[in-house]
Amino acid sequence: MRTAIEDLRALIRQHEHKYYIENQPEISDAEFDVLMKKLEALEAATDAPIPSDSPTQRVGGGAVLGTRIPHRNPMLSLNNSYNEQELREFDERVRRLLEDIPVEYVTELKIDGLGVSLIYENGVLTRGLTRGDGEYGEDITDNLRTIRSVPLRLVETETPFPTVLEVRGEVFIPKDRLNDINVQREAEGEPPFANPRNAAAGSLRLQNASITASRPLDIFIYTLNHAEGVEFATHTASLELMKRWGLKCNQHTDCHKSIEDVQNYYERWVTERHELRYETDGIVVKVDRFSYQHELGATAKYPRWAIAYKFNAQQATTTIERIDVQVGRTGVLTPVGILEPVTLAGATITNATLHNEQEIQTKDIRIGDRIVLERAGDVIPKIVEVLTADRTGNEIAFVFPDRCPVCDTPVQRTEDEVAVRCVNMACVAQLKRRIAHYASRNALQIEGLGPATIDQLVDKELVRDVADLYALEVEPLSKLDRMGVPSAGNLVYQIEQSKTAPVEKVLFGLGIFHVGETVAELLIEHFLSLDVLSTVTPEEIESIDGIGPQIAESVVNFFSQNQSLLDNLRAAGLHCFKVETASIRPEASAVTASFFSGKTFVVTGSLEGMTRTEASKEIKARGGKVASSVTSKTDYLIAGEGAGSKYAKAVELDIPIIGAADFFEKLQHRDT
Repeated sequence: MRTAIEDLRALIRQHEHKYYIENQPEISDAEFDVLMKKLEALEAATDAPIPSDSPTQRVGGGAVLGTRIPHRNPMLSLNNSYNEQELREFDERVRRLLEDIPVEYVTELKIDGLGVSLIYENGVLTRGLTRGDGEYGEDITDNLRTIRSVPLRLVETETPFPTVLEVRGEVFIPKDRLNDINVQREAEGEPPFANPRNAAAGSLRLQNASITASRPLDIFIYTLNHAEGVEFATHTASLELMKRWGLKCNQHTDCHKSIEDVQNYYERWVTERHELRYETDGIVVKVDRFSYQHELGATAKYPRWAIAYKFNAQQATTTIERIDVQVGRTGVLTPVGILEPVTLAGATITNATLHNEQEIQTKDIRIGDRIVLERAGDVIPKIVEVLTADRTGNEIAFVFPDRCPVCDTPVQRTEDEVAVRCVNMACVAQLKRRIAHYASRNALQIEGLGPATIDQLVDKELVRDVADLYALEVEPLSKLDRMGVPSAGNLVYQIEQSKTAPVEKVLFGLGIFHVGETVAELLIEHFLSLDVLSTVTPEEIESIDGIGPQIAESVVNFFSQNQSLLDNLRAAGLHCFKVETASIRPEASAVTASFFSGKTFVVTGSLEGMTRTEASKEIKARGGKVASSVTSKTDYLIAGEGAGSKYAKAVELDIPIIGAADFFEKLQHRDT
């Protein structure tokens, strides 16, 4: 049996290489799955330990992040150049230091992702690190193992691989897959990732490797950092051998004898980069010969033998043809500029968010204005300038509506926020978004209930609130567009399964103003069921550390104003109302002592590569508690970009404030 298992492992590795490295699959996905299941069964039937490089061992039970490991050689940043003159100055410095020896340059695309280091011992992946501060990296081995294009075992060739091999690469998420992720995140009430780099960085920092495995991460290896017992004359030669060992290197690498050829390579990719499936923000230029690299050396920050030649920010000019107003699930009215279609960063852009009424007034944005859009790697284009000098006098100032554009209810403005709201809970636009939120992954996770289906259910008046979902039957559902009996049956089954969802998931799914996942968990930890929560006073809610009067008032008001909805959900058979039937999330398993253990945190602002929800989960996984508002009992405020009133409150109460960079640094440590 042992020989059969080894043969099957080798066969699966071969197919993984063909699919994920060479992009030339030889079998179908279904056939590959059959091989994997066969291997899992064989491994389960033997008492022999399963080696870490077995294809079945990519995803473990959970990543244990946080250990800081010193890099064998520092992962230095590259000095940047932004124009041809700076490129030529780099070439002149290189030639002067090498006393005019003829130099060949290697050019590579600069992938916009997250730099990592992979270490192989005797051909088996043993460790993976982030760049970190350049001197020390975070151990993310478990998460890197989930990336299918990262070989767990190298391919044996006529050139034996070194006993110890360290290579460095860039982990990224393809552009088209990022759009899919963001569509799903928005449907689930999560903010979209701003760009592929943020998505990749956030995915690799997750505590749960199984979640990382669900993200479409990929990698390009760009340099060989250490090869024990093996020497190469040039960077080009090392790339070729790494490819033969099964490592995935970018195909668009060239070698040039002149700086003019380097400039031509750059100009080619200024335009052609839009056709790539991944984001690239420039090219990297390296001296090819290793002996010259060693002679040139490095400064404290940068190698002298390489430079990043960055692309300019991508901009386009277009016209605002009109301004529409969309209504969100909490009634917030968001203005959207409808644009004359323009191509930017390889995509046709037809609209851009204008955020809110205040943003329009501050930038003096008018219908008919010529504007400059920018998309510097971002998925979401933003307006960076209004070309007021181009105005003809025919532009029309936008007047924000006093009534909801969907249901015609008078809108509400409050002094303490910039948002303008529709307060009609029966508003069709709000209803559709409330249903989407209720069915989202972080709430009741009703698969198959997407935006198109929700539109039909509401438009045909089959659903007037979320409780009506539980009365849906297969026959009328099957008559919806693109549904059919099998899909309708599956949707009814998924809705039925949601009746046993954990009570805090239901509470979050109800979409109560100011009640996010963290607040929902805090409330249920104290009150256990919706029936109990519906009877408490604002003062009882405020007694919970991290919950203030605004949240307490919102919760009490919701339960008093939505008794009919709650009665209908109870009648539908949801388990979340009574303590004896409510399913409560399991208590967090014991965690290793860390900086976060036993402390209370509040997270505010935007953290690069991680949503606030994900940040909260990381804190809890390390033994900390997360509150929604700053009080005297708060131990630390985690403040990202755009931190507002919570930051001011923390300063007022003299609460220690941790910035985003320091927060990510703390995540890397388990005991400090």
